Amino acid sequence: MPTGSTKRRLTSGAALVVAALVTTTACGGGDGGDSDSKGAGYNAALNKIANPSKKKGGTLKMVGKQDLDSADPQRAYYGMTWDFMRFYTRQLVTYDTKPGKAGTKLVPDLATSTAKISDDGKTYTYKLRDGLTWEDGSKLTSKDVKYGIERAWATDTITGGPGYIRQTLDPKTKYKGPYKDKGGLDAIETPDDQTIIFKLPKRNGDFEQFLAMPTGSPVKEAKDTKAKYTQRPFSSGPYKFQEYKSNKKIVLVRNDKWKKSSDPIRAALPDKIDVTISANQEENDKKLMEGDFDLDINGTGMTQSGRVSAVTDHRGNVDNMHTSFVRYVALIHNAKPFDNVHCRKAVFYATDFASIQQTRGGKVAAGDIANSTFPVAIPGYSKYDPYGVLERKGKPDVAKAKDELKQCGKPSGFTTKLTARSNNPGEVDAAEALQQALDKVGIKVQVDSLDGADTSSITGSPSVVKKRGYGMTMSGWGPDFPSGQGYAQPLFDSRFLNPTGNYNESQIKDKKVDALFDKAIAETDPAAAGEVYKELDKKILDQADWMPFLYEKNITWRGSRLTNAYMSDGYNGRYDYASLGVVK
Repeated sequence: MPTGSTKRRLTSGAALVVAALVTTTACGGGDGGDSDSKGAGYNAALNKIANPSKKKGGTLKMVGKQDLDSADPQRAYYGMTWDFMRFYTRQLVTYDTKPGKAGTKLVPDLATSTAKISDDGKTYTYKLRDGLTWEDGSKLTSKDVKYGIERAWATDTITGGPGYIRQTLDPKTKYKGPYKDKGGLDAIETPDDQTIIFKLPKRNGDFEQFLAMPTGSPVKEAKDTKAKYTQRPFSSGPYKFQEYKSNKKIVLVRNDKWKKSSDPIRAALPDKIDVTISANQEENDKKLMEGDFDLDINGTGMTQSGRVSAVTDHRGNVDNMHTSFVRYVALIHNAKPFDNVHCRKAVFYATDFASIQQTRGGKVAAGDIANSTFPVAIPGYSKYDPYGVLERKGKPDVAKAKDELKQCGKPSGFTTKLTARSNNPGEVDAAEALQQALDKVGIKVQVDSLDGADTSSITGSPSVVKKRGYGMTMSGWGPDFPSGQGYAQPLFDSRFLNPTGNYNESQIKDKKVDALFDKAIAETDPAAAGEVYKELDKKILDQADWMPFLYEKNITWRGSRLTNAYMSDGYNGRYDYASLGVVK
């Protein structure tokens, strides 16, 4: 994509306007009463519930620039997809329906209680609730839960999705999945329809967190259409699919076979969920502010121009949300010359972090400049800053960048390709800002913009990355669950390097890194595990494997019709979709 400096000046100016307006509001400039907003108030959904209500009915209208990565629970890996799946999937345990940090607590869902864990910490037993049903009215059993989880082993058909359960229950990957091995996985037992037992080869203190992911969802074998299941998942939740047109439309309607008496989690207030997918982000923001839609399903914040209009005219509909996401650039090890650590370090020193921050919306709207690979709230974060990024306030150090280029044998620089998602607000602009900064030391970057829904098969495929000659990928990452394992293992552990749906985008194959994960996971003391993750963070930074640049913050729209809207830390700062309702 061609570089446009005029465009960047405009977006930087918009960032300053948003920062000034938000700061005015934060200092007492009003919570919406001094604009024409009909919303519940500025930041009304931060750590509290905006518009609490139990009223049923109406249609919840969502819009998004990007489709679900997959509607199949065993294949999905986007945070917004996991949140949306609360409408039609269930798990043995799930996150509590409470605002803020309280939303990270695991509570029983299909199960009657959280796990009964054996004294050696290696056996987890659950009893299922009475009255669990599928959308055809048939009984949902423990065998359906086992079958759904086993699908995650069929990696040649069920692509994408996290690998935690596979790694934990079957670390040598002996089982081949339910399509090739009808005998089933020995590590999961179902002695009767109400009981399911997991037998771990070794302890893992985060195991219940794995089961809370959609990967732990039941699938009815008779309704499993394998790779096509994403087109029409079979519901165990309060809503079922009426329509799904990829990249265009999703419509969910009530599942009349779901019983509220069997589900203490989901409010199921709207009669219908209607999702429109449109790549025109500025038009989406405009329609949100006009009341045509209630919220952005992607939850990645508004465009630069949308932020200015929203904060100026509708502050009562705005939440300035912290997320747990880190924005980053992965430096791909086997793409020359990034197989040389000094070439990777040259990128760290040449990057103008402050310019990228400004391009994405400034400190208030986009977040703080990052130094650690870990989010601030996740054990493993430290103030370690080997490249002096914070000390130099995000500005580049051209002299050190050129010295590193000499050490890697490329004193005049080199050429490479960088990917950025076209439908993530500000990401292509940020990539172009990086392109300009690296150009000043002779690193010539070609920016390739991609549809975010395609990244699993493009930047998530090492063979495609090699074929296209990519050297760097820009993206964002938040924790799958709030621990070092839940955040960092898919990014840096070589055992999570997959042929497709891969998130170890730097393609790190380092046994010492893998060993640090094993050491931390075996720790039962979270503080001790956190110290190991700090050691891992230091190693990744010292090797210049993966360059964090922002701890994310968003300007998010909350429609005036929305009820029960609150930010959940369990979903990385998004609204908890399972609780939302609308005023008819």
